[in-house]
Amino acid sequence: MRRRKRRSNEIFSLYFLDGMCCAFGAVIMLLLITKAAEPLIIEQAQVDQRGLIAALQKELREIRGESEVLDREMQASAGDLIKVTRSVATLQGELSKVRGQFAASKQEGLDSELQGDLLAARQKLSEDMQRLLASYKPPPADTTVGGIPVDSEYIIFVIDTSGSMFQGPWRLVLRKISETLKVYPRVKGIQVMSDEGKYMFTSYAGKWIPDSPTARQQIIDTLANWNPYSDSSPVEGIVEAINSFYEPGRRVSIYVFGDDFPTGQVEAVARYVERINKADEKGNRLMRIHAVGFPTQIAGGRMGNALRFANLMRTLCERNGGTFVALTTLN
Repeated sequence: MRRRKRRSNEIFSLYFLDGMCCAFGAVIMLLLITKAAEPLIIEQAQVDQRGLIAALQKELREIRGESEVLDREMQASAGDLIKVTRSVATLQGELSKVRGQFAASKQEGLDSELQGDLLAARQKLSEDMQRLLASYKPPPADTTVGGIPVDSEYIIFVIDTSGSMFQGPWRLVLRKISETLKVYPRVKGIQVMSDEGKYMFTSYAGKWIPDSPTARQQIIDTLANWNPYSDSSPVEGIVEAINSFYEPGRRVSIYVFGDDFPTGQVEAVARYVERINKADEKGNRLMRIHAVGFPTQIAGGRMGNALRFANLMRTLCERNGGTFVALTTLN
């Protein structure tokens, strides 16, 4: 009985050991299979990551390139904007100047038409009327106002625009120019320039401004804020007026408005003006020169400048058929 029991125990032990070995063998096989597949998966994952990194780097380079292009375009656009802004400012200034000149030139066409009508009416006069007019001698009339001859057909204003004038008696200057225009109800042409010979309306440089109420008002309106550079010497303006507008047989008066003659010899300037403003066979000068002096230098304590200006203008007016008027107050 004891022997049978031992044999059954040995059989059980062999089966158990066999089963355990099979189990361990299966486990080992699973481990070997798993270990063989794992490097392939890791290697594939590394390859995919490298591709992703390369794609991202390429996209980053493209974005950086586009950013540089956009930066250059923005800089170019900023430069263009500055140029456009300056151009707009320049055009606005030119537009304001053109608007100021438009009113003076607007009447030119109407004046030409009116002159044509007057010429046609004159031609319709009968021979009897022409004969009567030829034999008619009107009584002599006084052609002066306040001692200043006002028989000129054209007038030129030469105005000192220096600081002592523009920041001082400028309203008085406007009033005196308005009064001067009123004593000439109708002239054939007007011109305005600074003492440096710079024209108020550049479109009429070297040409006459046709006279009209609109043109006169435009001159006064523009003069209110007109302040070009000035060295206070009227010589340049007088020379420009004579050289540009003298014509034989044309009666022209130059009106000088100023307050100062800081440098220069009075006699030398007077002789120079005499050389270009020549006298005709009767001793009359090409153009009359009148002047109005403003006492700003006296008020400012610069008596020497005021006396030189008064002496110069009195000499020029006496030698060139004009009249010098020295104002005593700034009111």
